[in-house]
Amino acid sequence: MTKTFRQLLQQPETLILPGVYDCISAKLAEKIGFEAIFTSGFGISGSTLGKPDYGFLTATEMLNSVGRIAESVTIPLIADIDTGYGNPLNVIRTVTDIVRLGIAGIILEDQELPKKCGHFAGKRVIPAADHIQKIRAAVHARGKSELVIIARTDARAPLGLDEAINRGRAYYEAGADIIFIEAPQSIEDLQAIASALPNVPLFANMIEGGKTPVLSGQQLQALGFKIVVYPLSGLFAATKAMMDCLTHLRQQGTTAGFSNLVSFPEFEQLIDVPHYRQLEQQFTVSEEPPQGEA
Repeated sequence: MTKTFRQLLQQPETLILPGVYDCISAKLAEKIGFEAIFTSGFGISGSTLGKPDYGFLTATEMLNSVGRIAESVTIPLIADIDTGYGNPLNVIRTVTDIVRLGIAGIILEDQELPKKCGHFAGKRVIPAADHIQKIRAAVHARGKSELVIIARTDARAPLGLDEAINRGRAYYEAGADIIFIEAPQSIEDLQAIASALPNVPLFANMIEGGKTPVLSGQQLQALGFKIVVYPLSGLFAATKAMMDCLTHLRQQGTTAGFSNLVSFPEFEQLIDVPHYRQLEQQFTVSEEPPQGEA
């Protein structure tokens, strides 16, 4: 998958990716035609724990989630691995596991533990020199796998845009493939990032209701961004649809009249029921008695 993802990055167009948080959202993205996907730590924390993105997920929980998601699709997956769950040695272990799981890329951020959602207030970052060592550790751990390393800095809010840009440049020089400056606060911020890092592949994060103005992939391509992600759009849409369905059921005592549902056969197709029915038939034990028995 890493080779496929690197080939996508060589295309001239900006890559637009949806955020996913479970196997169903991943399979839907693949079915609809997205060429790659990425996992949202916010989405996984919310859907798995029912808790906000305040660093509650352990490395084991995150790796279990992203591993299952990667296994459920045939397109590249970029995994949010937060801070790498510790120091450079912890990063080496995390990245080694990521490579084993067949994941195409990672996002590694420079927040202090416990980290927060990039669009929450009160973030704090580690020294740039410490994160540079984490990036070097990740490069070491990926070996010959060609894992794509996306280095994220959350310095914009606590330390200012200039420091965030300086960190982005330093992280790229340390070996990161793509730079992600989280939570720019205006179109002017986005323009400044692209102007300051003209030869660096850049990652933009579009969260509806977040700190950054939500632009289209075309607009961000014109600014100079290589990857544009919409991490929570699917989660927000699914939550709204479920709220509407359950409200209807609570008020009406039935789902009759609620039209915004996929059909049973459509869902069967999504989760590959026909494939497993075929396997079931292939390996069903014959009920005919063995030869020689009455």
